[in-house]
Amino acid sequence: LNTVLYVFPHQLLLEVENINCIAVDWKDGAKGTYVSAVNNIRVLGAEIAYFLKILQNNFRYLLGKIHLIGHSLGAHTAGEAGRRMQGIGRITGLDPAGPYFEGTPPEVRLDPSDANFVDVIHSNAPHFPAVGLGIRNTSGHLDFYPNGGTVMPGCSDLTKEMKQSDFEAVIADTTVIGGCHHSRSHEFYFESILYPSGYLGYPCETYEAFKLGHCFPCPKEGCPMMGHYADRFPARLKMVNQKYFLNTAADVPFATWRQKVIIKLSGVKKMSGDINLVFHDKEGNRKEYEVASGVLSQDEVYTKFLDVEINPRNTKTIEFLWNKAIFTLLWARLGAETVNITYGEDGHSSTFCGHGTVTYGVPQLLTPC
Repeated sequence: LNTVLYVFPHQLLLEVENINCIAVDWKDGAKGTYVSAVNNIRVLGAEIAYFLKILQNNFRYLLGKIHLIGHSLGAHTAGEAGRRMQGIGRITGLDPAGPYFEGTPPEVRLDPSDANFVDVIHSNAPHFPAVGLGIRNTSGHLDFYPNGGTVMPGCSDLTKEMKQSDFEAVIADTTVIGGCHHSRSHEFYFESILYPSGYLGYPCETYEAFKLGHCFPCPKEGCPMMGHYADRFPARLKMVNQKYFLNTAADVPFATWRQKVIIKLSGVKKMSGDINLVFHDKEGNRKEYEVASGVLSQDEVYTKFLDVEINPRNTKTIEFLWNKAIFTLLWARLGAETVNITYGEDGHSSTFCGHGTVTYGVPQLLTPC
């Protein structure tokens, strides 16, 4: 059996895999100041390495079957254990702590040499003017930066100042500013177990390039899945310090599926308002996304990248919906002549037609052309 050691309690892994799951309780070592906790991870890492040695010698455990999962300081703890016990199969770093680790040599922090495969989720890296509790630099074979890796949707803003002495309080209390973003990394990991395809990471140099669609769709070798199934990426060991970007939703389960939408309108020549697409799934859930707003014209083509919270495989219907501006004529009509959707996972496209026009606020059902 595979064995997973992690530094936070959770039972979800046992529901999807036949594994031995061992939690590391180090609350006594994490007490006191943040500086003392940083120093204590050396001792904790040595203890974990010692425990793994016992498993190896007494129970014939294969190190290649071991998976260490650590959040914040726990990520560097896993790295310390891996440095002492070479050959560990996998380490997952969930927003590895940044203070006293950013810019340090690989020997004192999590890095790709600590296991056969190291994957990292960055959710609270510092980025001016935002503060952050996580590390910004790449630390593994595959480094994922959801939402840019700094500020997570659904959490508070991070623009206020934070003193160095505040880090221990923030890490201890995940309800205060900073903690929510920092904790999102392990929430993403948990949810990825059940929604793997909703966490595809796109290879890109920067988050800005990703937002502009420069890294869409996935390349021919595919995109890795951030979280639990990152080790299923065929090219995972051919590179180190590779950056992957994705956007998540603000609410559980956070999963999204990236799509490129191109809309050609039909109706009046020009009017002011906004155009939207509404996605419905088979369970009755509904999600609406704005594609464009302002002056609308049937002579224009409107393009936008959407991160849709409904799995394309579970989509039942898609509707076109428009809303008028204040001074738009009450009897104005508008419709979608064609809607082309390209799916990021494999690059395939589907084209839908709206058939005529509708008044504002009235959904127009889209059907395959």
